[in-house]
Amino acid sequence: MRHIDLSPFYRSTVGFDRLFQILDAVGVGEGEVQAYPPYNIERLGESEYRITMAVAGFGDDELNVEVKEQTLTVRGEKRQDKDAGGQYLHRGIAQRSFERRFQLADFVEVAGADLRDGLLHVDLVRNVPERMKPRTIAISGDKAAKQIEASA
Repeated sequence: MRHIDLSPFYRSTVGFDRLFQILDAVGVGEGEVQAYPPYNIERLGESEYRITMAVAGFGDDELNVEVKEQTLTVRGEKRQDKDAGGQYLHRGIAQRSFERRFQLADFVEVAGADLRDGLLHVDLVRNVPERMKPRTIAISGDKAAKQIEASA
């Protein structure tokens, strides 16, 4: 059963309108919500966002960030260490592969990705074309009435 209410995000974000609707529908069906790896979505500025994923134990060569159309896909392929000679008494650090997909809103582009301290930061920018931005139109007043004369 789902206990997360995403409705506050609907009214406070720009650019992720569809993303939160899709996130709200994820996990419905089998009763389990995909919880690995955990992630945050931050708004850094007027048109800047960041997705931060906790990917402890993964190196940058084991992660793949891909954008196709309006879908951002982050994959982690953990390679098994054949040289690990010790026996584990407790294994609490996840070693499984994952794939997490995010539907991006219109005009949202991936600006870059950075792996630091076990956190993968994917920076997003919303670039609205100039023709789509709101603009102010000057209103000209009636300075002098123009009269059109008819010629006979």
